[in-house]
Amino acid sequence: MLPDDEVLGAVGLTEMVVRPGDTSVAIGIGDLPIIAPSLLINLMEHAAILSLDLYLEPGETTIPISVEFISLSPAGIGASLRATSRVIEISGKELTFECEVYENERQIAAALIKRSAVERVSFLARTAALHLIQNDKS
Repeated sequence: MLPDDEVLGAVGLTEMVVRPGDTSVAIGIGDLPIIAPSLLINLMEHAAILSLDLYLEPGETTIPISVEFISLSPAGIGASLRATSRVIEISGKELTFECEVYENERQIAAALIKRSAVERVSFLARTAALHLIQNDKS
């Protein structure tokens, strides 16, 4: 990853239109046809990932650590949503993003998302090794 002072403040933006399959009813976590909270989190995670496009080294990526999520207002089928993210803190390989989702000027959700920078190949190798070890114990 580039130096912290270059990455701090990096922004990302992504958009989506809520479809019937994106609702709490469709996912089975509620009985209202409003966007499921998990999809709002996905939208903000995507904005966070996009904010790092120019700042990661080749072969480097980020993985999720934690999400502090707040749902502020519902959004129904057909709503056009936009998510923004901004890197607000860096501690070693851990990045904290301040994220928001809006429908026009109405804020739908907010989150603090933490992700960790990892080297893609070594991370996948460790993951595969852990899977093999776990399966040997079964």
